[in-house]
Amino acid sequence: MSEPTRRVVVGVDGSAGSRRALRRAALEALAHDATLEVVLAWGLLDQPGGTGFDPQYDEDAARDDVRRMVDGELDPEPPHLVLRPINDLPSRALLSAGEGAWTLVVGSRGLGGFKGLLLGSVSQQVVHHAPCPVMVVP
Repeated sequence: MSEPTRRVVVGVDGSAGSRRALRRAALEALAHDATLEVVLAWGLLDQPGGTGFDPQYDEDAARDDVRRMVDGELDPEPPHLVLRPINDLPSRALLSAGEGAWTLVVGSRGLGGFKGLLLGSVSQQVVHHAPCPVMVVP
């Protein structure tokens, strides 16, 4: 079986919204015989999991976090899966990963603090600047 040429990119941050987006993106990837790329943006001052600052947090730790998210949400795992921990700001990481993608999937709200907004800041940036079609999962 050859590698698919289509890519479905999904952003995750550990929030309930990103977990819903991950499940939906997996369905899209399967339906369109696409590779599912799971992107986790991270930085020393922006680490997923809400456990506080860890000066030892690195790409391996981020890869472990994204692997746990995938394992916790996707059963079975899609046949063509790529885990992409990216050390960058979430919007910038997702917009870059979306270059040439079939679609870019995000949750409507992540871990940000403005609960009254319909879209979070990352999903809003992605919707307005994405280089590909975007699916926002409520």
